[in-house]
Amino acid sequence: MRRLAAVKTWSLLSVTALAGLGALVSGKAGDRTLLVPGATSDGHHQIELACDACHSPFGGSAALDASCTRCHGAELAAADDTHPRRIFTDPRNAMRLAQLDARRCVSCHREHWPEGTREMGVTVAEDQCAFCHDDIGHERASHAGLDAASCTDTGCHKYHDNRSTYEEFLVSHAGEPPLLARAAPAPSVPRAPTPGRTPLTAANADAPDSVELESSELSDWAESAHAAGGVNCSGCHAPEGRWSNAVSVDACGRCHTGERAGWVSGKHGMRVGLGLSPMRPASAREPMQAAASEAELGCNSCHGSHRFDRRAAAVESCLGCHADTHSLAYEASPHARALRAELDGQAPVGSGVSCATCHLPRVTHATGQRTVEHNQNANLRPSEKMLRSVCLDCHGLAFAIDSLADAASIQNNFASPPAQHVPSIDWALAHAGRSPSIPGAEHEPPSTTRSSSTPPL
Repeated sequence: MRRLAAVKTWSLLSVTALAGLGALVSGKAGDRTLLVPGATSDGHHQIELACDACHSPFGGSAALDASCTRCHGAELAAADDTHPRRIFTDPRNAMRLAQLDARRCVSCHREHWPEGTREMGVTVAEDQCAFCHDDIGHERASHAGLDAASCTDTGCHKYHDNRSTYEEFLVSHAGEPPLLARAAPAPSVPRAPTPGRTPLTAANADAPDSVELESSELSDWAESAHAAGGVNCSGCHAPEGRWSNAVSVDACGRCHTGERAGWVSGKHGMRVGLGLSPMRPASAREPMQAAASEAELGCNSCHGSHRFDRRAAAVESCLGCHADTHSLAYEASPHARALRAELDGQAPVGSGVSCATCHLPRVTHATGQRTVEHNQNANLRPSEKMLRSVCLDCHGLAFAIDSLADAASIQNNFASPPAQHVPSIDWALAHAGRSPSIPGAEHEPPSTTRSSSTPPL
């Protein structure tokens, strides 16, 4: 009898434990942090408790790969991936697969592996390039003796996207001066009113009588692009017929489809995109302003509630949250001085540089339409992503690469010329049989040269 009682007790405990584990995994009860085996990378830490965003029961590496491409597939396609999967399904590369199965994202990138997280926020082995390219020092004299961990340094190679650092591109941009003549951007074209709608005034506001409107709110809306485009109060506050004082991201996304898609793909909105609570600055890994720590991010966090001031969203909103050294140095930077000169009418339109100019740049589509890229992943890390989409609008390639490789220059928001030189263009020119000299460089010669011992950013 005692044995039977023991078996019943053990069975009951097992069922209870399994039920508790199931509740943890499903998120119905308990704290999922108990299941996190290690810290996640910078790009995923906001969603580390949304386990099912990456994992599926008994899914294995194939399911994990599908999760990777579900979020990052479009970015890889746009980047013209230099190591696409089709290369490694070629039988001629079977020997390479024996060293590293590059068909799988998880062969190189492992989450919950803090000791393997690199400076650019991704988890990858430092010497991954050497698995296939260990003979590069024999092929190119310039690479002899270089540490394999330096392959992915700023200005050098990127496994997925070499659009800004492949040899032909480097050679074609050799000789550019640090500062280029920047063409004035195309003037903004006001959004056309939706068919059947006419511009509205304050007298047309259709908020219910039960809603008390401040006079400033009403005047801000009446002067906004929304009113000019025929969008009334109910268009944002009651898109489904039921009034809500709060305006959701989905309500904004009814008209601003592309902007919402970009926002939920980036660090500001990725939690909302996965059905989690909005991101709060308090949970960020970078320093944030204490006053904004508990704010929940949404469209209105940057654009305001009724005026939707894009100028404020370009700088003031950023500095209202971000308190890292780079952000705090913006106001004293050459970029900020250029923006103030433009706003004061002392410089041409488009010559100023705001936070958004670099981190939320305007993108011209095949249709000619220009929109703001709200997904920071598109140009933030690794920093070379910014070269073609941002830096080369104003600067020569050599100067831009050197600047992005200089940690001190980044910290002071580029208040001083880069203090080191990345020899990528020099090497590319030498390999092409051309002089490695770069005429037209206006900044002071750097005191040091990038070498294998220089740590990556």
